[in-house]
Amino acid sequence: MPDTPPHDHARRWWADGERAVADAVDRLTDDELAAPSALPGWSRAHVVAHVARNADALVNLLTWARTGAETPMYPSRAVRDADIETTAALEPAQLRADLAAAAGRLATAIEEMPAEAWQATVRNGQGALVVASLVPWMRAKELWVHGTDLRAGLDFADLPRDLAAALVDDVLALFGSRDQDLGVTVVATDVDRTWGSGQPVEGPVAAVVAWLTRGRVEGLRGDVPPPPVWL
Repeated sequence: MPDTPPHDHARRWWADGERAVADAVDRLTDDELAAPSALPGWSRAHVVAHVARNADALVNLLTWARTGAETPMYPSRAVRDADIETTAALEPAQLRADLAAAAGRLATAIEEMPAEAWQATVRNGQGALVVASLVPWMRAKELWVHGTDLRAGLDFADLPRDLAAALVDDVLALFGSRDQDLGVTVVATDVDRTWGSGQPVEGPVAAVVAWLTRGRVEGLRGDVPPPPVWL
C-alpha cells in the first residue's frame, strides 16, 4: 500500500474539493443536471446523488470510529444503488439542497471528531480495514474525480498537483494489490515522479490520473495500455 497523504494535506484537498464540486453543480442549469454525465448510464444528477450519499456513508465511518459501534458505509450494494437512484430523481432544487446538506453533515463530523478517534479502525466500501484518519482523503478522491464526471467545467487539470501525484500512488498501489501491474514506467513530467517499470508512458500528472481512473489517454506519450477498472 502507498504511504497515505498527511492528514492536513488530505483535509485541505477535501475542503477545496467540496468547494470545486459545489461550484460545478452551481454552473449547471436544471436541464443540464438531467443530461448525461461522463459515466455510462448516469446523468449528472446521478453523479451529484452519488457524491451526496458518499458524504453520508463517510459520516457512518466516523460514527463507527467515534462510538465503536459498527456502522458500515452502506448496508449493502443494493441499498447504495437504490439510494442513488432515489436521490437522482429529486427535483433539481431538492437535489442541490441535498448535496449541500450532506456535505455539511460530513464537515461537522470531521470538525467534531475527537483526536483519539482518528486512529480507530473501520472498513471501507470494499471491505478493507482502514484507519478513520483516511476519511478526508477518501472524500477528496471522490470529489475531484467525480467532479470531472459532471462535465461542468472541472477537469483533471484543475486537480492540485500534489493531490494528483498522491492519487497516482493510491491507484497504482490498488492495481498492484490485485496483481494488475501495468508493465510500464509511468513518468509524470511536471512533478518529477516515476512509477513502475517497463516501456515509458509520459505526460503531465493530471493526464496520468485521467488515464488511470477514467481511461483517457489524451496528453500521454508512449504505448498506453488500457487500465484496469479503478473502483
